[in-house]
Amino acid sequence: MPLIQLVIVLVVVGVILWVINSYIPMQATIKKILNVVVIIAVIIWLLSVFGLIGDLSTIRVGK
Repeated sequence: MPLIQLVIVLVVVGVILWVINSYIPMQATIKKILNVVVIIAVIIWLLSVFGLIGDLSTIRVGK
């Protein structure tokens, strides 16, 4: 994945998260949970993109 595309994806995710946090009314605890989930997902995706973890399709949850 080219670096420009990576930066564009990160900016788009950040803007979407900012819009949700700014303009959609919800409880503070739900906003915190949403932020943490998005940040964890982006970190896992970045680790996968840079090859620090294996392909995400091989990860299994449950049986």
